[in-house]
Amino acid sequence: MEWLVLIGALVSVAGLVGLVICIVKATRLKRQGLEGDALSEGLRPLIGLNLASLAFSVIGLMLVILGLALG
Repeated sequence: MEWLVLIGALVSVAGLVGLVICIVKATRLKRQGLEGDALSEGLRPLIGLNLASLAFSVIGLMLVILGLALG
């Protein structure tokens, strides 16, 4: 089941990359000096990416645990 662990690790890394992208984009918006509604509108598209990235990370970690348990 080593392949399951490797696939899970790759999926988790993809999720972490997405989270880093969210952090970088949110930081850039904050540094632009946006406040209130303008900041909310800028952050709105990041919500979907953030949730998808978290889901990828969780699924990847579950695959790793499953691979370790079965192997």
